[in-house]
Amino acid sequence: MESERVEDVARLPRKRMGAGALFVDERERVLLVEPTYKDYWEVPGGVVELNESPLEAVVREIDEELGLTVSMGRLLVVDWVPPGLYPSDGVMFLYDGGQLGSDQTAAIALQAEELRSWAWCDETQASERLPAVLARRVAAARSVRRGGGVGYLEDGFAVV
Repeated sequence: MESERVEDVARLPRKRMGAGALFVDERERVLLVEPTYKDYWEVPGGVVELNESPLEAVVREIDEELGLTVSMGRLLVVDWVPPGLYPSDGVMFLYDGGQLGSDQTAAIALQAEELRSWAWCDETQASERLPAVLARRVAAARSVRRGGGVGYLEDGFAVV
C-alpha cells in the first residue's frame, strides 16, 4: 500500500516556486537588482530549491547574490503566476527584508555571474524597470508592508 501512495504522489503536478525580499531605504524606495541573464530587473531572491522552504531560499539567495546575512521579516504576499513567460505556472513569495541602513547598503557585494547592478527605486522607477506582473507584486507588497496582513495575488492582482 505504501508504495502506491508514493507512486500517486510522484504523479502529482509540480509548481515552480520563487522567493524574494522587499528591502527599502529610509525614503521607502525599494531595492531592485539587474540580472545578467534577463532583460529586466527583479527583486533580490530566486528559485526555491528541492526540499528548501521559501524562507530558507530567500535568505540563501540574499547571501549568495548580495553578500548580506539577514533575518527576513514576515511574508508580505503570495502570488500565483499562470503560464506565460515560463511554460508552467508558479507560486512566488515576497518577504519583508526591512529597511537597510547605510552600513548594510555599503556592504552589498554583487555576485557578478548573476547580477549586473542594483538600485534604489521609487514607485515610478520600479514600474518602469520591472515586468508588469512583478511591478504589481511589488506595489501590493509595499501596501501590505504599510498596512499589515498578508496579500494573496494571482498574476500580481489582489484576489482576496
